[in-house]
Amino acid sequence: MRKIILSVLGVLLIVGAVFLAKTMIANKQKPKPKFNKIVKTVFVKEVQNKNIPIAIIANGNLLAKNRIELFSEVQGVLQTPKVFKPGTTYAKGETLLSINKDEFKASLQSQKSNLFNLLTSAMPDIRLDYPKEFAKWETYLTRFDFDKPIPVLPKFSSDKEKYFISGRGILTSYYAVKNLEVKLDKYQIKAPYSGVLTEASVTAGSLVRVGQKLGEFIDPSVFEIEVSVNASSAELLKVGSTVLLTNLNKSTQYSGKVVRVNSKVDVTTQTVKAFIELKGKNLKEGMYLEASLDAKSEENAIEIPRKLLINNRSVYTVKNDSVLSLTKVNPVYFNKETVVVKGLKNRTQILTQILPGAYDGMIVKINKKK
Repeated sequence: MRKIILSVLGVLLIVGAVFLAKTMIANKQKPKPKFNKIVKTVFVKEVQNKNIPIAIIANGNLLAKNRIELFSEVQGVLQTPKVFKPGTTYAKGETLLSINKDEFKASLQSQKSNLFNLLTSAMPDIRLDYPKEFAKWETYLTRFDFDKPIPVLPKFSSDKEKYFISGRGILTSYYAVKNLEVKLDKYQIKAPYSGVLTEASVTAGSLVRVGQKLGEFIDPSVFEIEVSVNASSAELLKVGSTVLLTNLNKSTQYSGKVVRVNSKVDVTTQTVKAFIELKGKNLKEGMYLEASLDAKSEENAIEIPRKLLINNRSVYTVKNDSVLSLTKVNPVYFNKETVVVKGLKNRTQILTQILPGAYDGMIVKINKKK
């Protein structure tokens, strides 16, 4: 019985093996599936090398070229001929503010009186000891006016005269008065130029202390803008060159001039600061402007979008109207959105748009529709 079962199983295995072999042979003879090859369409343009002007783009905020911060060098109650608030305008020479000086002026008059008394008491001795010099000192006394700045002391004719006047304490008293007269002028601040008050830290009637900031005063007719330029391009800037500036929304243009270029390179940013002067009725301190500095021109170059540059050294071109080629170029200047490159021959076909999945040797089709 066992022999019969084994014989049957053997026959079944043989039949199964033959059937499996036929199935595998049949599968090998089936034709391979065919896939349609997709050729991507690209947009190109012909290279036309020319002179490309290099413009350095920089930006910054306007600052008044003439500006002063007002500080008090004396103490007292503030007095103002006008409302001392931001926006108040003043003509050149007009009083910006003054500090009550009655007490100080009385002290000055006291010092003048002391000087006058010293001179008066010395006159009899001058008449006896220095009769030739008496006339000039007498003239000095007659010119002495307590309501005006004291006149300069007469010149000494000899060392003896100098020692005599100094010994009477006249020189010490004279310079004490001159010192107070200089300080008296600091009780009033006048506008050094026509301008406007942009900041006011005090009001009329306030007690002002020595060293206290009172406000800021600017000339609104001339402004400067400080821009930072890459150190590698700084040598292209020239003092006196014209600069085109625009506001944030590009609606207004202004013309400026480079007046200074700093020779120091910022260690952190590796940039050099340039200063542009400009004038305009609509300009305000603090405005944000963008400057376009004409630096130089690159010959035999082309300007393309930065997105077309591969690894900062190559671009895709099309050869024989059908094959992509990764071509090396020489980038000479990078703008915000474009790059100026050299090294491409005229009439070379270059991609104008990014092609996803592009590779060197890829078969493409040029879109010839204009």
